[in-house]
Parts: sequence; structure tokens; C-alpha cells
Amino acid sequence: MDISAIRSGFDASSGSYDQARRQLIPCFDEYYGCALSLIPFQPDDSFRVLDLGAGTGLLSALVLERFPQAKLTLVDIAGAMLDKARERFAAAADHCEFVVADYASAPLPGQFDLVISALSIHHLTDALKRQLFQRVYAGLPSGGMFINADQALGATPELEQIYRDTWVGQVRNRGASDATLAAALERMKEDRMATLANQLAWLEEAGFRQVDCWYKNYSFIVYSGVK
Repeated sequence: MDISAIRSGFDASSGSYDQARRQLIPCFDEYYGCALSLIPFQPDDSFRVLDLGAGTGLLSALVLERFPQAKLTLVDIAGAMLDKARERFAAAADHCEFVVADYASAPLPGQFDLVISALSIHHLTDALKRQLFQRVYAGLPSGGMFINADQALGATPELEQIYRDTWVGQVRNRGASDATLAAALERMKEDRMATLANQLAWLEEAGFRQVDCWYKNYSFIVYSGVK
């Protein structure tokens, strides 16, 4: 895994990142909506959230909009992305903390009731994914939850090709420019996706219970586990 390549690639794209996400995720509303629906708290509850690979803070913003008393810690390897997140949360600075770090190797910054991630963990090798799931489990209290909205590798080469071809067609139909698509494909060279079955198995291996995949649209998946 080339950490420097991932960092520089996301730093370079930070300005257009949010706009591109709607184009590059054909199922955007259902995808993020499912992740939010899994959060096991009431709207007025105060709880601690760790967002791994938070980027510009898109998922955290959706969480804070629905749960305005939540306290969020956003971790990302790309400082420019977190700079955008700081701008986004300027009016809610007392609810947010920003940490520039490689969460694949750095200790998790504290104890949290909920750990979330969106479209980030697939950059890790399989070994690092398994280690991360174990560390997340260790950092949660009993009853704490991990929610990951990410991508999965097709279970066979044929399925993976269907996933990729379908995605390219959908993105073009949504009006993505050639430059946007080319930049996404370049970033995807650093992807290290794992099959859904393996990811769920690794969660159970780490100790999580109630492990399930709640949403799947080709490669786009949302799954969770409870400690």
C-alpha cells in the first residue's frame, strides 16, 4: 500500500471531492441513508463518534445533522481534506475534533460509542483491514457499534467485471466528465478491495456480533457489527 500516493491523490482532489461523490456513487442517497439508519441512538442523545478516513467530513456532517448533540472525531491521512472539513464544521467547532493520521497504523484517538467509515477502508491491505477491525472492537464499549459504508470486490472475476462496467455506465449517465472519471479511475489503482464475505468474516473474527450487510448495490455495501 503506497500511503504517500493515497495522501497526495486525495489532497489534490479535496476541492471537488463532495461534488464528485454524488456523481461517482449512483446510489448516494440510499447508501448514506442506510448507514445513518443503523446508528443506535435517539436524535437528542449525546454520544462519541469516530469517523475513520473522514475526508471532507461528508458522513460526519450527515451524522451531526441528524444527531446534533453528537461529538465527532474526524481522522484522515490527507490534511487538505480535513482542512475542508474544518471549514464545513466552522459553526459547530465545539462538536468536532480533527486528527491528521494514518488510522491503519496510528492508535485510535480515544474511546468512542460509535465508529463509522465511508469509502476508505478498502484502501487497506486485507491484513490491515483485519487488524483495524480488531482495534476498533477493542476501542468500543459493550454495545458499541461499527458501521462501514464501503466497497466490496466481486466474489469472482466475472462479477467484478460486471460491477466495474455497470459503475462506469452509471457514472457516465449521471453526467460525470471524462476528467472526473479518469481521476476516479486513477485513484482506484490504489484500492485493495476485499469480498463482502471476507469482510463480514473478519468482523466476526474480531469479536463483533450481530454482523450483517444491510445494503448492497453492486460493489457498494453497508455493514455493521456490535460489540
